[in-house]
Amino acid sequence: MTTHKAHILVVDDDLSHCTIIQALMKGWGYDVSLAHNGRAAVEQAKEIPFDLIVTDVRMSEMDGLEALKTIKAYNPAIPILIMTAYSNVESAVDAIKSGAYDYLTKPLDFDMLQLTIARALEHTHLKTENEQLKQQLTAAPQNMIGRSPQMRRLMDMIAMIAPSDATVLICGESGTGKELIARSVHANSSRRDQPMVIVNCAALSESLLESELFGHEKGAFTGADKRREGRFMEADKGTLFLDEIGEISLLMQAKLLRAIQEREIQRVGSNHTLTVDVRLIAATNRDLLADVESGKFRQDLYYRLNVMTIDTPALRERSEDIPPLVMHFLEKYATRNRKAVKGFTPQAMNLLLKYNWPGNVRELENAVERAVILLTGDFISEKELPLCINQFAQDNPHGDQADQAIQPLEQIEKQAILTALEKTGGNKTEAAKQLGITRKTLLAKLQKT
Repeated sequence: MTTHKAHILVVDDDLSHCTIIQALMKGWGYDVSLAHNGRAAVEQAKEIPFDLIVTDVRMSEMDGLEALKTIKAYNPAIPILIMTAYSNVESAVDAIKSGAYDYLTKPLDFDMLQLTIARALEHTHLKTENEQLKQQLTAAPQNMIGRSPQMRRLMDMIAMIAPSDATVLICGESGTGKELIARSVHANSSRRDQPMVIVNCAALSESLLESELFGHEKGAFTGADKRREGRFMEADKGTLFLDEIGEISLLMQAKLLRAIQEREIQRVGSNHTLTVDVRLIAATNRDLLADVESGKFRQDLYYRLNVMTIDTPALRERSEDIPPLVMHFLEKYATRNRKAVKGFTPQAMNLLLKYNWPGNVRELENAVERAVILLTGDFISEKELPLCINQFAQDNPHGDQADQAIQPLEQIEKQAILTALEKTGGNKTEAAKQLGITRKTLLAKLQKT
């Protein structure tokens, strides 16, 4: 495991002060970049994922407080230290309220500066480790990635359904991971040591699908030069996953219904009945109930399949899962393409979060793979992302927020505090760390709430 040298951005319009701090921090073992006003700091922070930003408050063009708010909008996780004169502590308090990690008064106590930097970086490091641990825990079952409420409900549903032998119908848009869910159900069932067989119903014609599912006898049709066991027999004692079940014909629906009801099949060209023990999982991106009403899908088969239903959420409904998914795919394709990719620029990640992902997780994975292949530097920027993602951001500068009710800032802050306290079991010190504020600030806010 390679050690990471922290990269710090120092922002101050006093050039001599900047130079002194840069020399000190380099002596402490950090990489240091400089910006001489808030606007320059914002531009650099959009392109480079700094580990920490140390900024003065009073500067020309854009002051430190405005820069703080702008940078936090792009990268809420980055710790920012504020430097301010004794006479301007009120600005530092405003900065803390806006998300600054801490503040230091000028003239700087360099020992305190070193200690505060180390504490801020350690806080970020522990937070990252904590998130990674949580991600490992929430990756179960079967490498499913996500920490959103929708994914937690989905995983809870899988945990309840998997141990039974009930038929499962998985519904959701294309690219939402229906096959992965089916694999998770199988992997957490009593049949996990038996085969799981997958059939894409839409990829085969009616005659081929019948042979694929039930098998055929030698000579049953032209080209059938030997007996073939079907997928039902291959899946005996295990699980059969029928993807895109809504695409099969009414005739095949009748034959499938009999197999499910009677637990018996007949090979094509045979009158001999075979008993099978199969747990059936089906998936569709269609509205099967609407197809039942229009006569395209048999009602009796629908109810046989729909014993237990799992609805897969669209990626746009769980945007908080995008960062861990992105990093998972980044590691996967960086390894596959033998590239040392360090990550995404904050602006690139911002674009990924704003996009509505009509192709869901599959589209996200393709976008990351493409970006890794095109990348020539260390960090993936918006230049490596597909044109449609950049265009969407231009056409929708505020994402989908325009359609949402705007909550009062006080209410959002209160909810964030309550959530942090709940996650930390009421530990105010740890809650303050997770919120990126001091314990004193948290206590003051609790008195208001």
